[in-house]
Amino acid sequence: MLADALGRPLRLILTGGQVHDIVTAPALLEGIDGGAVIADKAYDSNHLRQFIANAGMLAVIPSLPSRKVPIPHDANLYKNRNRIERCFNKLKHFRRFATRFDRRAAHFLAFIHLACAMIWMR
Repeated sequence: MLADALGRPLRLILTGGQVHDIVTAPALLEGIDGGAVIADKAYDSNHLRQFIANAGMLAVIPSLPSRKVPIPHDANLYKNRNRIERCFNKLKHFRRFATRFDRRAAHFLAFIHLACAMIWMR
């Protein structure tokens, strides 16, 4: 999921449970204008950092501990990463989302879109 600076959902892609989030990150960021992309350590890859830089944005992603040469990040800007967590928390207030009631992915995705629209209307 991609959220704006106010924690409102902008884009989302539904994947299988075994798919890592970094696989869909370039598709989520395609065509987005912004000053920075704030993400957690799971998104630390040279490919994604280059994609963000080519889009003219700043990558605020802490380095993985396994990285030989850590890449510095803006710690003050990184404090805003909790906005995406708040966005997921707002979605989890919808019982149908939190319990994954729908068995079909298309139905689940349709409800997520409805819930996101309701969050935007608040």
